[in-house]
Amino acid sequence: MYSETQKNNTILDLIVVGGGINGSAIAADAAGRGLMVGLYDAADFASETSSASSTLMHGGLHHLEHYEFRLLAEALSERETLLKNSPHIVKPMRFRLPHSEFLRPAWLIRSGLFLYDHLGKHTTLSSSQQVNLTSSGLLKKEITKGFEYSDCWVDEERLVLLNAISAKTNGAEVKNYSRVVKAQRQNGLWVVTILNTQTNLRFQRKARALVNATAPWTKPFFEDNQPDEVENTEDWLYIKQFFNHSQADNSANNIRLVKGSHIVVPRLHNKEQAYLLQNKDNRVVFVIPYMNDFSIVGTTDSEYVGDPHQATISNNEIDYLLSVVNQHFIKQLKKEDVVSIFAGVRPLCDEKSEPPHAVTRDYTLTLEQQGHQAPLLCVFGGKLTTYRKRSDSAMALIKPYFEGLSDTWTANTALPGGNFNYSPQQLAKNLVAQNGWLAIKTAHRYVSQFGTLAWRLFEGYESEFSFGTHFGSGLYSREIDYFIDHEFAKNAQDILWRRTKLGLYLNQEQQASVDLYVKNYRNISIAQVS
Repeated sequence: MYSETQKNNTILDLIVVGGGINGSAIAADAAGRGLMVGLYDAADFASETSSASSTLMHGGLHHLEHYEFRLLAEALSERETLLKNSPHIVKPMRFRLPHSEFLRPAWLIRSGLFLYDHLGKHTTLSSSQQVNLTSSGLLKKEITKGFEYSDCWVDEERLVLLNAISAKTNGAEVKNYSRVVKAQRQNGLWVVTILNTQTNLRFQRKARALVNATAPWTKPFFEDNQPDEVENTEDWLYIKQFFNHSQADNSANNIRLVKGSHIVVPRLHNKEQAYLLQNKDNRVVFVIPYMNDFSIVGTTDSEYVGDPHQATISNNEIDYLLSVVNQHFIKQLKKEDVVSIFAGVRPLCDEKSEPPHAVTRDYTLTLEQQGHQAPLLCVFGGKLTTYRKRSDSAMALIKPYFEGLSDTWTANTALPGGNFNYSPQQLAKNLVAQNGWLAIKTAHRYVSQFGTLAWRLFEGYESEFSFGTHFGSGLYSREIDYFIDHEFAKNAQDILWRRTKLGLYLNQEQQASVDLYVKNYRNISIAQVS
């Protein structure tokens, strides 16, 4: 075990700033190739952009309309890789697209779905087909014809988290709530000062290369008031230079902030299919089954200016999403039906001439290095679906700086908990069979979160009594302990909204009890260490 002084003097190969999907995936990839890696995020992993998607691991039909065939083919192929490597958090889902005569013609949709079926390989997912929607009893009577195709659903927060866990398993130092407050080149290295925002203590790390995966904060992160943790004007100016170094007029190195907003409502129907609803403004809205009892409705696309931390859904956006749903479904939604909202800012490659919903979801990687300087790699944009290919491309850029770096490996390696010998459904049944007190619904949740690692919850804990306090909806103190000890959880929000989605189920009193338990558990742990 290294002391903090020894860690400060240890030279890492790579420091990654930002623990969203880009940062966590690059850290995991690099650590798996044998590099010494440090991954640091100012808040919790996946607490911003990566937790505000439409929960889809999809190709994206709209890419056809913008002739982004390479991006679409890459995304379609990646679905199969991710289904294979992470079947606990990525699941096939059928999507229904109701047809409206006054919008896209049927021949155009059929042609598009033919390309969708054949641009990328698919051995698991079923092909598209035309369907009769009148028998569903869900849609208004004038909506009779539609199309059905395959894509995937993903638990995006756990996707990020599993990559962070993979990085740590392969030897990386992985820390959330650790804000980079200074990054400086010295003698061919990066010297990085990091603030633990919970203890207010600083530590320093050195590395041969640095990855800026801060996403939306590349521009606006330091445009607000000077943070308290910045020591002096010199530090402040350097940080600003660091995070804005590539914000020249060259749009290839620039980003455009686009806000996407969603609402969560009680489940609109009890069928398995998601719906893709066309609107008169040429945009589409998804209605996606979520957590058995809910539906996610989204997304919107609008220009965003300001601190991404402050992004929230507007009343106009809520009205817009409800209106699109109510134009299609017999069951009508009201604002009172909205049980949760979320919005995130996506950093997309700048295309000033395009409306927000048409801006490419492709990515740009830039490497900045002169002479004997330590290299700086910046990640701009990118779809959630192509995250693994993006990290692979990032590693190809930095490979020349590390002699003997091993080749790509992530395509054929399961994410933590993804090494199944049988179906996730069977694993849930096995957990119940060996733990008779366990509810099958809770077992399915364990499997969808932990995969085959769910067995670790029961090592030395054989009874419901040993699992400790039950806070509601199958959440026991044993599971909370596991999140804190093995999954970097620091507070109740980490657990209720990112490690699980139980914030949708637990009432305020129950959530307060979870919060108190976490604080007491962490205080005891800190006291034992000190």
